[in-house]
Amino acid sequence: MNVGVVVFPGSNCDRDMFHVLSDVFHMTPQYCWHDKPLPENLDAVVLPGGFSYGDRLRAGVIAAHSPIIQDVKKIAEKGIPILGVCNGFQILVESGLLPGVLLKNDSLNFMCEWTNLTVENNKTPFTNKFELNEKIPIPIANGDGRYFVDDETLKELERKNQIVFKYDQVVNGSSNQ
Repeated sequence: MNVGVVVFPGSNCDRDMFHVLSDVFHMTPQYCWHDKPLPENLDAVVLPGGFSYGDRLRAGVIAAHSPIIQDVKKIAEKGIPILGVCNGFQILVESGLLPGVLLKNDSLNFMCEWTNLTVENNKTPFTNKFELNEKIPIPIANGDGRYFVDDETLKELERKNQIVFKYDQVVNGSSNQ
């Protein structure tokens, strides 16, 4: 599987993502610079974490207007899988590819700690090595990590099986965790 790993100025998790895709999932990743077109041969795209553009203005908002995002939107329309991790998720929301908004954490503090995720959907190329309901320990580090959508949108995401992971506990006040 050929996977594009999008790199923005300020990103700092693209190398980690490249390693995981290559050495753990045995995929064929390639770096894709934010102001260049996406290669034609991609089977998936990942937007990794890491404070793109220093999170100036708002987390992910500047990156959401980078030239490559137009290509990401086009492949999303074709049904090609896209994964956004941490800042990458924020970019997907800011670009309109995902519904909702990201708000300041309930505590109004930057959070840097370990928590657990529960696998809600293991039918994606990025989650098919996990068991359904498996608990995964992960580090989180964010100040704007509280995902919010209205109840109707949340029900639609659940109906379409688009919620892939949930926090095990209340972490930052996100909708339905």
